[in-house]
Amino acid sequence: MLFSKILLPTLKDAPQEAEVISHKLMLRAGMVRKVASGIYTWLPLGLRVLRKIENIVREEMDASGAQEVLMPMVQPKELWQETNRWEKMGPELLRLQDRHERDFCLGPTHEEVITNIAKQYIRSYKQLPINFYQIQTKFRDEIRPRFGVMRSREFTMKDAYSFHMNEESLGETYKVMHQTYCNIFDRVGLDYRPVLADSGAIGGDSSHEFHVIAESGEDTICFSDSSDYAANLERAETFSQGEPNSPEEDLKEVKTPGVKTIDDVCNLLKVDPQKSIKTLVVIGSDDNLVALVLRGDHELNEVKASKLNGIKQPLEMAEEEEVVKRLGCNFGSIGVVNLDIPIFVDYAAACLSDFVCGANENDKHFIGVNWQRDTKQINPSDLRNVVAGDPSPDGQGNIEIKRGIEVGHIFQLGTKYSDSMNANVIGEDGRAVNMNMGCYGIGVNRIIAASIEQNHDEKGIIFPRAIAPFELIIVPINYNKSSRVRELADQLYEDCKEKNIDVLLDNRKERPGIMFADSELLGIPHRLVISDTHADNGKIEYKSRSHSDKAEIDFKDSVSFILSKLV
Repeated sequence: MLFSKILLPTLKDAPQEAEVISHKLMLRAGMVRKVASGIYTWLPLGLRVLRKIENIVREEMDASGAQEVLMPMVQPKELWQETNRWEKMGPELLRLQDRHERDFCLGPTHEEVITNIAKQYIRSYKQLPINFYQIQTKFRDEIRPRFGVMRSREFTMKDAYSFHMNEESLGETYKVMHQTYCNIFDRVGLDYRPVLADSGAIGGDSSHEFHVIAESGEDTICFSDSSDYAANLERAETFSQGEPNSPEEDLKEVKTPGVKTIDDVCNLLKVDPQKSIKTLVVIGSDDNLVALVLRGDHELNEVKASKLNGIKQPLEMAEEEEVVKRLGCNFGSIGVVNLDIPIFVDYAAACLSDFVCGANENDKHFIGVNWQRDTKQINPSDLRNVVAGDPSPDGQGNIEIKRGIEVGHIFQLGTKYSDSMNANVIGEDGRAVNMNMGCYGIGVNRIIAASIEQNHDEKGIIFPRAIAPFELIIVPINYNKSSRVRELADQLYEDCKEKNIDVLLDNRKERPGIMFADSELLGIPHRLVISDTHADNGKIEYKSRSHSDKAEIDFKDSVSFILSKLV
């Protein structure tokens, strides 16, 4: 490709709207341009990267035995009503009507469509297991699109759906997909972690997320410093830390006027937050109040809390007015002494002794509180977010915490969708059985952003070779003035193309500094520079994008040299 013939509107500075480095560099490198909030046009350079990732994904999915299909982006309301997701999905589901006032949506995912296909055409257990995938545009009406293509409303996704006779078969395909995802991310050149995850709105019994390690990541991932254990923050578990120590202090009521937060209470009473508790009040499944108790320095994990028996789903915090009416005090004064509602206590709080809590009376707290002596029956539970230094749930080492960008997610759905849509097959015994399903997604756009977050410097992008828009850029100095330089550059360009090297020839009338700066910005892995001086001595200058060192090689050996770098 000739630089002069490609639409490549590079920018010296990124627009102010760009917050993270991937968004800044994708705009500066002329890869994308915003059309509307969370909606982007992919320009030629960006599209080349996108297509290379798609090809890797397609090759690995084909190798796994999955079959490619292409489902419609526009989906009818009736399919979504069968699973009750038309109402449950909320405002992220972009709804629309055709000229006949029939309701449709822009597909954010395709469980309903693929289950309907399986329902119609898979009739016998002999056709199972089977796995379908597509690479297709999705749309989710994000309330706050940000970070460029990392969290956009319209995006490219690889989604796959498998169907099985039983859970054992599903588990086998799940393992194949887990390895397939590892193969994809290895080939793309990402530093990633598979982590245990919550299934969320998709549903199901088991899931893993694949996270790219990056400070700009929106997700928190927790992993052991001594084993392969890894989980996202919602899923990372804590366990009982034993019984509390015997009481050493008497229960005492103290005045705390105007004090409501844990920090204020601890500052006033000169107590470490680790020796205090906070009591949150939520709505129970019977619409009565339920108390959730945590150590003062810990944070509630709402996903864990929502799964407790007796808690209303989705999790709903009680209104302060209702708390005052029922318990007789405001939020900042709630405590566990003589508290006449069900009490769930996080494991870390349950092992405390001689601690501080609210007195269930405004402007008053208790000190010297102990569970067995001063409270009614409690339910020790895993309620909190893990913190760095916590013991790893697998018993090996301690937890470390880093930021991650989710680029893939796999689920064991079970029969959630086949039950609601009556998608069954005839088993060996002649009876109808609802199929087990798996679901497997990759954010293709996100892979690009995540790769840039991991691979960049002050000059621009450093693409891994597998997904770079070009493998090689030729920079001829004075191409339009020196016939010798032009002749050598054109010859090298044609020789590279003949060897199937993905090459870009910078034939623009630009100063060398601009050409070098653009080659660095675009992240092309290899660069060859030709000048009159090189023409005189039969040499050519080589530089790798990932290293600062330069080398001179014989011009006649330049193609074979580049080929050796591409192995």
